[in-house]
Amino acid sequence: MNKPLRRIAIFCGLLVLALLVRDNWLQYVKADHLAEHEMNRRVPIERYAQPRGDIIVDGKAITGSQKVDGDDFKYKRTYKNGPMWSPVTGFASQRIGATQIESIEDRILTGNDDRLFFRRSLDMLTGKKKEGGNVVTTLNRDAQKAAYEGLKNKGKGAVAAIDPSTGAILALASTPSYDPSKFAGNTNAEAETFGKLDKDSDKPMLNRALRETYPPGSTFKVVTAAAAMEHGLYTEIDEKTKSPLPWTMPNTTTELKNEGNIPCKNATLREALRVSCNTVFGKIGSDLGKDKMLETAEKFGFNEEQFVPVRSNASVFPKEMDKPQTALSSIGQFETAATPLQMAMVTSAIANDGTLMEPYMVKELQAPNLDVIEKHSPKEMSEPLSKENAQKLQDMMQTVVNEGTGTNAKIPGVTVGGKTGTAQHGLNNSKNPYAWFISYAKTDSGSPVAVAVVVEDSDASRGDISGGGLAAPIARDVMKAVIDSKK
Repeated sequence: MNKPLRRIAIFCGLLVLALLVRDNWLQYVKADHLAEHEMNRRVPIERYAQPRGDIIVDGKAITGSQKVDGDDFKYKRTYKNGPMWSPVTGFASQRIGATQIESIEDRILTGNDDRLFFRRSLDMLTGKKKEGGNVVTTLNRDAQKAAYEGLKNKGKGAVAAIDPSTGAILALASTPSYDPSKFAGNTNAEAETFGKLDKDSDKPMLNRALRETYPPGSTFKVVTAAAAMEHGLYTEIDEKTKSPLPWTMPNTTTELKNEGNIPCKNATLREALRVSCNTVFGKIGSDLGKDKMLETAEKFGFNEEQFVPVRSNASVFPKEMDKPQTALSSIGQFETAATPLQMAMVTSAIANDGTLMEPYMVKELQAPNLDVIEKHSPKEMSEPLSKENAQKLQDMMQTVVNEGTGTNAKIPGVTVGGKTGTAQHGLNNSKNPYAWFISYAKTDSGSPVAVAVVVEDSDASRGDISGGGLAAPIARDVMKAVIDSKK
């Protein structure tokens, strides 16, 4: 072979080798990446080629699928009472994508999960159409309805309810809300609907129960009370505290004010919680110092994201504070901020005799034939306070409901403990405050539910906004719904 032909042969050989390397790279190394790439249209076509599996509450589906004619995407998602359940489900849209449970458990719902491989193989042999699996939630249908109906006419707000003994989430409501069925398809009109919702100034697509942090106001005083007892500052809830009135915050000339003419001078922990004394709990925080307050707050879950499995924003207890800022943080002001889920976690730990269980919302995953392929086991997250101190704090919170600011949460024949909160909002407290209420219920068989409610933007006049007035009745109805469902 002459020299030019040899060079051409070598060059052609190199080209063939390059093609072989490239082909193997695409087929084996990049195969999974390309198969799941957002620009690969085969992925969404396959995802919507058959009905999705369902999201289940109390044994019944809150989702469905509808056949679409004349489109590559054969089925689109439907929702039953979408606005009530959207904070739980999220959405699955042919045009937009998916969020929350619809996204996190997408492979189960589409039937593509590796744990369903044997099932898919059998279906191929028998000619049976591919099916999606189901996601079984921990939600209580009646509690969710009570939460949503209670919030619906209050403007913006959220509710989180937890089973203290397991961490199972029983209700997760947020208003204003949206119906994910309205943009589940692939039309321009549905894309326009999503765009309007996404740009709405009221943020109906924001899951306020998980993704919004608010100043918790006086509801945070239960954390401060726990810190006082755990660190030995006060051991008895009916002993007088060293709380002068007026009280000037350390290193300042600023007096910490109480709301109204309430008996806060040297008040006991029980009385201070009953009437919500800023001076008592502010001074407790200042006396304990930021490190001890931070330690207790973080044991309750502050400064850490939660995954239920949907991500919940981290609630905040500041790490860098001087003494006046520590005092303000200890009454739920300054930079302290909490999600409704976080305050439900605080309440559930108190109700569960000091043990905080990891919150979760998915009970089990099912194959299309309803076989269980994964089941959640409750997990202990931390122990923010001892059993003895938790029971003392329960006693204090029950006094709040029986004789204090939380009487609207009473349920006949049921022991209820709670704490109100009215948190400042806006520059110099210029906007309507946030109304909070946290509570738990106890029956002869234990404590089946702990609740946190926040009403963010009520149409009520400023003077009528309070945690006890606006939020406590919602909490009461949610607790009652859980108790009644167990009868």
